[in-house]
Amino acid sequence: MSATDETTTTSAELHGGRLIARRLKAYGVSKLFTLSGGHIFSIFDGCKEEGIDIVDVRHEQTAVFAAEGWAKVTREPGVAALTAGPGVTNGLSGIGGALMNNSPILVLGGRAPQMRWGMGSLQEIDHLPFVDPLVKFSGTPMSTAEIPGMVDKALDISLSSPSGPTFLDFPMDYVFQAAPDCGTDATPPTPWAGPAIEGADMDRAIELLKNAERPAVMAGTNLWWGRGEVELLKFCEELGIPAAVNGMARGSIPADSEIFRSRARSATLQGADVALVIGVPMDFRLGFGASFGEDTKLIVLDVAKPERAHPRQVEAELYGAMPATLAALREAVGGRLDTADWLASTAAVEAEKRAAEQEEMNDPRGPLHPMRLYKELAQFIDRDAIVVVDAGDFGSYAGRVIDSYVPGSWLDPGPYGCLGAGPGQALAAKIAHPERQVVLILGDGAFGFSGMEFDTLVRHGVQVVGVMGNNGIWALEKHPMEYLYGYSVAADLQPELHYEKVVEALGGHGEYVTQPQDLRPALERAFSCGKPALVNVLTDPTVVYPRRSNLA
Repeated sequence: MSATDETTTTSAELHGGRLIARRLKAYGVSKLFTLSGGHIFSIFDGCKEEGIDIVDVRHEQTAVFAAEGWAKVTREPGVAALTAGPGVTNGLSGIGGALMNNSPILVLGGRAPQMRWGMGSLQEIDHLPFVDPLVKFSGTPMSTAEIPGMVDKALDISLSSPSGPTFLDFPMDYVFQAAPDCGTDATPPTPWAGPAIEGADMDRAIELLKNAERPAVMAGTNLWWGRGEVELLKFCEELGIPAAVNGMARGSIPADSEIFRSRARSATLQGADVALVIGVPMDFRLGFGASFGEDTKLIVLDVAKPERAHPRQVEAELYGAMPATLAALREAVGGRLDTADWLASTAAVEAEKRAAEQEEMNDPRGPLHPMRLYKELAQFIDRDAIVVVDAGDFGSYAGRVIDSYVPGSWLDPGPYGCLGAGPGQALAAKIAHPERQVVLILGDGAFGFSGMEFDTLVRHGVQVVGVMGNNGIWALEKHPMEYLYGYSVAADLQPELHYEKVVEALGGHGEYVTQPQDLRPALERAFSCGKPALVNVLTDPTVVYPRRSNLA
């Protein structure tokens, strides 16, 4: 028992911060990502007493990004604690990203004392009105005794389908006061463990799949949250259905599987007569439905019915437990479909597209073509490496050519597209899986948002290897603006800047590369140095990505 407990509680009571920590522990939370603030001291004390590690960062947005990174790689709730006022507002972009990615996180906010509310306490502001649009649930307990039940409610809602962020803030007086012990027992929700979907839509889906001549699968992030990756691989490989993936579904179909289609995604989806769309909205990444052929019949399978209507007609909608439903579909279809010619034709497109990349991958120019950089980097990335992407134009190339083989190994900003998320997500990924490689792919623009977090990586002894594409511009904006107007503004950074020296000053390892022949030795040193590293690679600012696209 801490000194605080001894002076303010009886043996049957604990202070509010300890009550919070005990409920977090009940749900399996082992890490709290945070930046120090007086409003949340009691939460720190509670976590220390309950054995929850406190991982402090340099900006509150990184604490939230790290909580999301933890959720992504563990599928456990990620938790961040932010001090009142600017601490909470600094975390809003991270909360917004988690909402768009359906990431189950709980953000704990400090709050000015309730007994002085409205009198002008330090950092006094009502967070809920501006946090509410970004979360599934928010609340403020109005007594210490209310704290445990509200924490449980927030975690249950965060983990329930569709998963997503929740927020609680705690008046400072209540978290320092005491209430009865709440214990550490809990039964977190497991929505993915339910039975297979039944009914007319399921019957229709089975009929369409049985009669399909050119079936296809497109899967996305909710496949991962719905625990459907094992059954998806069985479904596609046993039935002989080519598949494409994006978001957190990357790696669910290994890149060397006979049914994986990455470069041939467009040809596969456009040519399909039936497509099973799993855990991915038909948003801008799928052309608002236009990525599929005009005559393609669509079956949608997801963890829950989406709030937005589908942009085109859907033949069958299956909402609920993914593993059981995918297994039931596979068993009902009853064996491999007659898709040999379809698989062969889409495989030929895949091979042709990959072959066409070789010229750029072997480009001898310096500064480097991004494709040459990724060719060299691919030689160093382990099969089970976790790749974290924090870039625009440079990240688009990564999304196109970096192959994934293991589920839960690809972390990007998602449809919210928020830069600066990378170091926090990489931090959490490496803490969760210290035995695995964590590679942070970032642009020079993204470094400006959270480059100081290399100090966080150094302080916590977290070996992440960062590889930067440094073209000195905001390429996703500069090139289109020049195409539209003949000029660009607010699109240039300092060229050839030595960002690696910042990392060296923070205690990490730095490399500066301007020519292709120097990249491999630099990567070798970075991956073997035993501490956080940044390989700063100058890339050609005149290279224009083939299409203006966010990560897919």
